Amino acid sequence: MIGRTVTLALALLAGVATSQLPEFGQQYRQRLGGAIDSLRGVVADFDADATRNGLDRESALAEMAMNPEPLIQDRSASMSRAIDRYERLRAQEAAYEQAGPFGRLAAIAANFDPELAEATLDDYEPAVPTTAEGVVAAGDEDGEEAAAGGGFGLLFRRRA
Repeated sequence: MIGRTVTLALALLAGVATSQLPEFGQQYRQRLGGAIDSLRGVVADFDADATRNGLDRESALAEMAMNPEPLIQDRSASMSRAIDRYERLRAQEAAYEQAGPFGRLAAIAANFDPELAEATLDDYEPAVPTTAEGVVAAGDEDGEEAAAGGGFGLLFRRRA
């Protein structure tokens, strides 16, 4: 009796936890869009500055990196990091959009941005799983927990 109760409690807890994964993914995706929008402006401004000076992006970064002034060299390195992150986030957004409803979490997990994931987790607000993804995630985990709990329940069975 106790074993079944513990198994049921673990299955419910796991189901509730995993049903939140799609909501976490949604909140992460919103942050992803905001980060892309922000970086898009930074990269566009840099590209416009480079063009006004007769350079493309790579040439401008190279020229800045060779500048004897440490500030200009540092700005080249930070701009390179910003451009790289912008491209990674855009690729992740494209993968997310192409993944379909049940592949979205995998798309996020495959190439998540640690900074965005941490910020999402810090501000995460749970939600009731009203999407098919949330219901399936909760149900799938319940089934796995029940199967695992069956073995756990053997510890509490009385011997005849």
